[in-house]
Amino acid sequence: MEVFHGSTIVIKQPLVAAGRKRLDFGQGFYVTDIRQQAESWAERMQRIREEVGVVNVYELDCKKIKEHYRYYKFDYYDNAWLQFIIANRMGQKDVEKYDVIEGGVANDRVIDTVEAYMANMMTLETALRELSRHKPNNQLCITNQKIVDTCMVYIESYNI
Repeated sequence: MEVFHGSTIVIKQPLVAAGRKRLDFGQGFYVTDIRQQAESWAERMQRIREEVGVVNVYELDCKKIKEHYRYYKFDYYDNAWLQFIIANRMGQKDVEKYDVIEGGVANDRVIDTVEAYMANMMTLETALRELSRHKPNNQLCITNQKIVDTCMVYIESYNI
């Protein structure tokens, strides 16, 4: 599978431990199979850092990952996804259960719902109803450095 990572730097040898903590799926190296999503992230980072946006392209051996590593996929914005996101954002480290987590991003379309539920301003039922209105985009969080080293090959980088 071809995957992309938006940034302001060329990343030929990703390090999972360099990722920020308390993100959607915890600390790791995040990629997506949606080129436009990576380009949008690179544009966002370009504005924040006032540097040129870069999209890094890799080939990821998903078959090998699914056969030899702990892989979990969220297909929907549902209760399991919501609870996992909340646990990771609160630092509870559910991510340590898996080597790769795949699923929807808690982006601008859904983050208000997640935060309202976390602040007890919305019931679980209301939050799930709101989340179900959105089709998830896609991200993969690689938490195991061995996967980066053995299942992912750097292809190229390009400026946006």
